[in-house]
Amino acid sequence: MTLWSGGRFEEGPAESLWRFTVDTSDRRMLVDDITGSIAHATMLGRVGLLTPDEASLLLEALGAIKDEAEASRFVFLDTDEDVHSAVERRLGEAIGDIAGKLHTGRSRNDQVALDLRLYLKRSARDRISQLTGFIRVLVELAEAVGDTVVPSYTHLQQAQAVPLAHHLLAYAWMFKRDIERFSDAGKRIDVSPLGAGASGGSSLPIDAGTSAEILGLASVFDNSMDAVGARDFASEYVWCATQSMLHLSRLAEDLLLWSTSEFGWVTFSDSFTTGSSAMPHKKNADIAELVRGKAATLVGDLTSIAALQKGLPMTYNRDLQEDKRIVFHADDVLAGSLEALGGMLSTADFHTPDPSDWVAALDLAEILVLRGIPFREAHHLVGGLVAELVARGESFADLTADQITEFDARFVADDIASVDPVRSMEDRVTHGGGSMASVAVQLVALEDFLADS
Repeated sequence: MTLWSGGRFEEGPAESLWRFTVDTSDRRMLVDDITGSIAHATMLGRVGLLTPDEASLLLEALGAIKDEAEASRFVFLDTDEDVHSAVERRLGEAIGDIAGKLHTGRSRNDQVALDLRLYLKRSARDRISQLTGFIRVLVELAEAVGDTVVPSYTHLQQAQAVPLAHHLLAYAWMFKRDIERFSDAGKRIDVSPLGAGASGGSSLPIDAGTSAEILGLASVFDNSMDAVGARDFASEYVWCATQSMLHLSRLAEDLLLWSTSEFGWVTFSDSFTTGSSAMPHKKNADIAELVRGKAATLVGDLTSIAALQKGLPMTYNRDLQEDKRIVFHADDVLAGSLEALGGMLSTADFHTPDPSDWVAALDLAEILVLRGIPFREAHHLVGGLVAELVARGESFADLTADQITEFDARFVADDIASVDPVRSMEDRVTHGGGSMASVAVQLVALEDFLADS
């Protein structure tokens, strides 16, 4: 059924129109649509637009239909144009013509905006919960690897020695900010558009505040045209999901590098890896590759939902039907990626090789700085020492006290003790730096955050 047939229209919709305009993706908002209808019917009863008996009949029937939906017993028909018409059709089957009073003072325009807001409010809570769980996996891994020292990388070249835990916790802080983004977006999602009608409100004495209160929404729209025509809240949700996927993708790339035989840092459980149809020795971290690939599709989603709104005149236009498929895809991809990559990561077995001695080069330069030598001069001096050692096929590990003082009198014999990756990490004193003391502070802060979540 449609909510607009009859009246002005003497003919039913053409088959091609039906196929092109009907989108069944909104069926996942079934419970949200019924929840909104219950609030609307309750409000209609309170303001006297329904008699007590009518309100009671509608609410009882809607409650039964909601039970069907939650038990996955609700049956959609091919003739249902959308989730809204399906609910009204089912309500008519249950209580007859009185079902037609449900749409009093309401339009599909404010109805669909409400459904999407209710869906995203619920989804934001779910994604926050998943992201919190993902942080917990990273924190547990950071605690498990202890004082393991690895190189950090810039330009994919070994840079400075850091605790492996510090590297893992870098991602924990990223995902904590993702939680903050979802939480902040939730404030703008938590607004009721119900009562805005088609675009300009209603001459009926409906009470938007009552509907919002029943729904547990924090506030009510201020402008009816904005309420039904705006989808910035949906764009913001897709942005939050996309940024989270970008963080997951970066982590996935690290995990893929680390799992190669060239790096040899980590192996994952057989249950979270795949094999090759041709090469018996292969063990692939396909989850990480798929996360990296799926992140690209969310970048596309973000572009799509932005472009969808770019040229729309006020207020509602049918173009906005496409927003749901974009939002649902972005939400599903993030949810699935957090589950799968979190599962794989929780099985990580780290066995990292020692960093190159070169990762202590900056520390050697900073020792010279503490003696009053300008950093640029110290940088040049240590660089020259590195170049000479490389030319001889040697590293800092081969350097003797006599050799370092002979290279330049500004070095002292004890300086060779500083060119050790572990010493480099232990000497780090800056806030948030790559030291075990910093890791300990970070773990306390993140564990407090998890305890409060």
